[in-house]
Amino acid sequence: MKKFLIVVMITIFIITVGAFFVLKSVGLLSRSDYDEVPPEIPVLQRPAILVLSKTNGYVHEEALPAGEAMLKKIAKRKGWAIYTTKNAATHNSEDLDKFDVIVWNNVSGDVLTPKQKKAFKSWIEAGGGWIGMHASGGDIFYQWDWYVDTLIGARFVGHTFSPQFQDAKVLKTDLENIITFHLPSSWEIKQEEWYAFESNPRHKGYNILLTMDTDSYQTKGKTLIWQDDMEGEHPITWMHELGKGRVFYTAIGHTAKTYETPEFEQMIENAITWGFGK
Repeated sequence: MKKFLIVVMITIFIITVGAFFVLKSVGLLSRSDYDEVPPEIPVLQRPAILVLSKTNGYVHEEALPAGEAMLKKIAKRKGWAIYTTKNAATHNSEDLDKFDVIVWNNVSGDVLTPKQKKAFKSWIEAGGGWIGMHASGGDIFYQWDWYVDTLIGARFVGHTFSPQFQDAKVLKTDLENIITFHLPSSWEIKQEEWYAFESNPRHKGYNILLTMDTDSYQTKGKTLIWQDDMEGEHPITWMHELGKGRVFYTAIGHTAKTYETPEFEQMIENAITWGFGK
């Protein structure tokens, strides 16, 4: 009997340890993997885009390469220089000055050291353009209040979960805005994951570009994290100016298919163009 109990205890231990590493590998548990040494960045023509795809939280295995492919496609078409990396040590004062726009491609978790955070914040406030896609504003593991409350402007509280992926209609709220001008007034997106936030960034003066038609999908019931109980307007894409810099964030973009849609690609191209200050 004693040997049996020992075997059971060992088995439980092995299963627990295995589950821990599996959950950590996919980002359901946060990681503390910080980059200290930046890569050697080649000389780039301007304008230039830095794409960061670092994940210390949930890993969007399909969206990450799809987002990067879309951004490279845009850059090639427009003649923009682009540098893609998973190395967050690129966020230092010297290297950031080589770029006009930074795109965070489904970045998750806390990825910057205190020194890198300071350099990143200063770069934006001095006139840089920042584009955040999906998970870059949809994570509970961020440990930087300025990033969540000021750069993004709203705290993620959960996403659709039952079912997780749903067809839904997105409504254009700023009809004349250059970033979303090409979109129809009601844009249907197939099988996406829809975020909910704790509050509406419009209350901070941010310009809301797209909101959810909450009658077009299931908003009630438990999300992955908390209850989706946003009242009134349900923003999903917005922009604002920060110091001399420009910030654009969209919560759309969990599935690879979304990055292949012309409407989404054009929106991101327009956001980058605006991020350049043009």
